[in-house]
Amino acid sequence: MTDATSNDPATPESDATQPLEAYPGAWAAKTPDHPAVIMAESGVVVTYRELDDAANRLSQVFREAGFKPGDHIAFCMENRPEFFAILWGAHYAGLYYTAISSRLTADELGYVIQDSGSRALISSPYMAESLSGLGDVLEKLEIRLSVGGPLPGFDSYEDTIAAASAEPLTKRIEAQPMLYSSGTTGRPKGVKPAFSNEPLGTGEGLTLMTRFLFGGSDKSVYLSPAPLYHSAPLRFCTQFQRIGATVVAMERFDAEGALKTIQTYGVTHSQWVPTMFVRMLKLDEDVRISYDVSSLECAIHAAAPCPIPIKEKMMNWWGPVVHEYYAGTEGNGFCYASPPDWLAHKGTVGKAVSGELHIVDDDGNEVAQGEEGGIYFSSGLQSFEYHNDPEKTAAGRLANGWSTLGDIGRVDEDGFLYLTDRKSNMIISGGVNIYPQETENVLTVHPKVTDVAVFGVPNADFGEEVKAVVQPANSEDAGEALERELIAYCREHLADVKCPRSIDFRDELPRHPTGKLYKRLLKDEYWKGHDSRLL
Repeated sequence: MTDATSNDPATPESDATQPLEAYPGAWAAKTPDHPAVIMAESGVVVTYRELDDAANRLSQVFREAGFKPGDHIAFCMENRPEFFAILWGAHYAGLYYTAISSRLTADELGYVIQDSGSRALISSPYMAESLSGLGDVLEKLEIRLSVGGPLPGFDSYEDTIAAASAEPLTKRIEAQPMLYSSGTTGRPKGVKPAFSNEPLGTGEGLTLMTRFLFGGSDKSVYLSPAPLYHSAPLRFCTQFQRIGATVVAMERFDAEGALKTIQTYGVTHSQWVPTMFVRMLKLDEDVRISYDVSSLECAIHAAAPCPIPIKEKMMNWWGPVVHEYYAGTEGNGFCYASPPDWLAHKGTVGKAVSGELHIVDDDGNEVAQGEEGGIYFSSGLQSFEYHNDPEKTAAGRLANGWSTLGDIGRVDEDGFLYLTDRKSNMIISGGVNIYPQETENVLTVHPKVTDVAVFGVPNADFGEEVKAVVQPANSEDAGEALERELIAYCREHLADVKCPRSIDFRDELPRHPTGKLYKRLLKDEYWKGHDSRLL
């Protein structure tokens, strides 16, 4: 494995060693007026000419300030059209760039800026409250730009790039995002890939997957319904712009709004998390069927296992266009299930198409086919490290170099992977290992449930017992009667030991806008007063 920090970026001797097309500048030359970005709600359009022009100008700003390939910048804002020019401007300059969650507090935001070693920050008035508490952190930055309005201590992004040269920098190389994990305990860690030192436009492994697994082309219209700073939306939007497609970005996810966007813009490709499927399916049927989604050729989903009944309903509604993959920001491996694959292996998250898949026991030994164990990859898409955390980097690897995202699963006789759970979410009750994903999958499809989290809570006799926290579809239903109904429903489908002993109700569960459930926030409430999670 290559150490990311030892693989210093270098400038290629020539920009013209081969035809390079996988970046917006190539498409600005070919199809300058083709939309590179459309904002779904406002309808604002950015053409490839405009995107490339703004990215070139911003890259010149960085170079004029003395930034060299391998230096670091950060940006933090809501979903807005300038997001893509900033991303590509950093890329054109050969920088590491970190897109920071716009939901962070001042303390969290300051930590990421400092930990990443960012020399510049680009933000917007949307972040004014969090930025107001950063004081010394901001003063140390060499460039501070505000998009879409004034921010104290920031220069105008629009004025700055207008004054910069639009000439492309010479001898440009492929740059890298360094995105931060969204862990629920401790500080997040930056996933730092190694520089490839390839000329700009070479593309990535994911670029090829976008073309050949998902059928993307310059004629595609790709819908991104999630926050753009998150790993999957950022990387897939980047890939579709590498191949000259149009990216339609929702300002914020709304179930009916997503369907309207598909119909309005003739969306051909899209990416989702299972929570979005659930929320669209729970719209009134007359609302759902009123929108034309026949333009969809490929609906990609990932981030969490999708309950089989939910995916079956999506296939019945949208047709056999729902593709699934399993991967992480780390890029250590990639599993993929086409619609026919999934229909033949229901519940799978795919078969390894990048990286060799291994299922191992607690001692790092591979287990027999069909047995559960830790999921590891060798020879993945990219080498990486966790920035400033060699212990975390080492903890996620075996002595032979295989790396893991920390998940548990099994592989069937055809090589398809099935996720069991995150290792940290396992419940041990009376010596029995219980994986809450299975219970969540059952409760999620109950018509009176909008959202659910299952985890272990203290039990004096068994160590832990199974608890569910449910967001009911109708808040007036919350109470003992619904609790009894859901427990009975669960027991119809699962062994008693896997079913919740009790259920609490909330108006909303703590989810990231991408759909990731912050289960630890719920668990911590029930473990207050305990020095450890073992009784």
